[in-house]
Amino acid sequence: MGISEIKVMSTIERIQAMEMLWDALCHEEKEIESPVWHEKILKERQERFKSGKTKFITLENLKEHFRK
Repeated sequence: MGISEIKVMSTIERIQAMEMLWDALCHEEKEIESPVWHEKILKERQERFKSGKTKFITLENLKEHFRK
């Protein structure tokens, strides 16, 4: 199945396809390894948090930001 075939699917069909893929991935015996860059990003975020440079906002503030 290619992207062109996916684009013609209804929203419900695409959600159902994602659910089937997710279910198949969840039952894989072999664990998927995270890419190296994930660890780098997590460490950077942890350092920002520890240094007090991280700013937290509410979910409502985040939604408002994207409504603008």
